[in-house]
Amino acid sequence: MTIRTRTAPGDDPGAERVPSLSPSRAADFMTCPLLYRFRTIDRLPEPPSSEATRGTVVHSVLERLYDLPAGERTPGHATELVRPVWDELLAAEPAVAELFADDADGSALTAWLASAEELVEKYFALEDPRRLEPAERELYVETTLDSGLRLRGYVDRLDRAEATGDLRVVDYKTGKAPRAGFEQRAMFQMRFYALVLWRLHGVVPRLLQLIYLGSGELLRYEPDEADLRATERKLAALWAAIERATESGDWRASPSRLCDWCAHQALCPAYGGTPPPLPERVDAVDDDEAPSPRTSPVDA
Repeated sequence: MTIRTRTAPGDDPGAERVPSLSPSRAADFMTCPLLYRFRTIDRLPEPPSSEATRGTVVHSVLERLYDLPAGERTPGHATELVRPVWDELLAAEPAVAELFADDADGSALTAWLASAEELVEKYFALEDPRRLEPAERELYVETTLDSGLRLRGYVDRLDRAEATGDLRVVDYKTGKAPRAGFEQRAMFQMRFYALVLWRLHGVVPRLLQLIYLGSGELLRYEPDEADLRATERKLAALWAAIERATESGDWRASPSRLCDWCAHQALCPAYGGTPPPLPERVDAVDDDEAPSPRTSPVDA
C-alpha cells in the first residue's frame, strides 16, 4: 500500500508557475481571504486534526475497497483495512502521531480507529460496492480555461454507465450533510469537477453525488451546460478578486463559525493577532494542491 501525495502529476518544479486554482483553495478564499493567504501565499504549516486525519483514512479505505473482488467488498473486509491504512499513514506522515502523544494506554487511538470503522460501515447503508465498478478513483483532473486559469483537483470516484457512457462524479464526506438551504454551497466543489471534466471531454456529467457518512445521507444534483458556464464565470470573478488582493496586499479576515477550526487564530487580526510580513515575491498560485482538500474537518 502507498499513501498518495497531493502534488500534481508531471509538474516541473523549475517551470514557470501558472495561475492555478483547486476547489479547496477556491473555498478558502470564499470563506476567508486571509485564510487563503495563510495557506497559499505564506504556506503556514498546520497541525494535524483528528477529524481531517480520520477523513484521510476513511477515503483511503473506500478507495482500496474497490481493489478487492466484488464479492469480497463487505463491511468486514472494509473495516479490516482501517488499521493498516492508519499504520501506513503514520509511517508516511509521522506528524500525525502528535494526535495521540498523550495516549499512554492506547485507549484514545483505539476509540479513534473504532470511529473510523463506524464511518466505513455506514457507507454500506448508502451504496452496495459489490454492484459498482468505478471507472476511476482518486482521479487527478486538470484543464486550462481560455483566460489562462488552470483548474485542478482530485475526484474521489468517477463512475461511467456502460450502456450510455454517462458520468457520475462521487465525493465522500465524513461529516454531516448540510442543513436545508446550504446544499448549493456544498455542491460548489462538485460543479468545479464537472466543469473540468466537461472541458476535458466535452460531456457534461450526468450526476454529481456527495456521500455524507457522518449523517448517512446522499446529496445529488444533475448539472447542465448553463450551470457549468455559470460556475466558470464565478471562478473567473473569484480569480480576479484573488489577483486584486495579491496586488494590493489586502487580505481581509472574514470571521465566522468556521474560525473554530482555523489553525491560525493567533495570527488573525479578528482575534487580536498580527499576520506575518508578506513574502517578497507573492504569487496568487495554487501550485501543488497543498494542503489537501481533507485538511479541514468541516470539509472532510
